[in-house]
Amino acid sequence: MPSKAMTKSQITAKLAEQNGLTKKQISELFDSLAALAYKEAKNGFTLPGFGKLVLVQRKARMGRNPATGETIKIPAKKVLKFRVAKAAKDAILAK
Repeated sequence: MPSKAMTKSQITAKLAEQNGLTKKQISELFDSLAALAYKEAKNGFTLPGFGKLVLVQRKARMGRNPATGETIKIPAKKVLKFRVAKAAKDAILAK
């Protein structure tokens, strides 16, 4: 049975232990990093070794309502995507 993903508090505790910092300091770092990423995402925000947040403009397109089969127009919109870094892909998929 696969193990579960780590919770934020588990990650915080692990990083605090590994880096000789308090859990509060690590938690504040996470909060600051998230706030900075949200603010800068429209320009592209890179987390070295992890990936990049990018804002992408999707074009308007035609779609189909799966319940009725009716053709509908889907409007253009902005979406946020995360592009995984090559280093992260290589490290995770190599195992």
